[in-house]
Amino acid sequence: MVPIFFPLALGLGYDPIWFGIIMLISLEIGLATPPFGMGLFVLLGVAPKGTTLGQVSLAVLPYLVCTVLLVLLLVAFPQLTAIFR
Repeated sequence: MVPIFFPLALGLGYDPIWFGIIMLISLEIGLATPPFGMGLFVLLGVAPKGTTLGQVSLAVLPYLVCTVLLVLLLVAFPQLTAIFR
């Protein structure tokens, strides 16, 4: 998706570093959300026997909330990404 959206973001005037960080965090959220979260299946594979996907999903929930809050902060204050220049 990056080859499609990156030129669009640049054309609309978005900062490329900000856009890259948002894309990376969005990918992380996608890996940690059911039903297709590949990271959940990896965690399920290393969890003790008898652990369900629902239990793993609930365990990831606090981290997911923090990540969504980070995205909201970066959208509200894009100048936070200036430290990466």
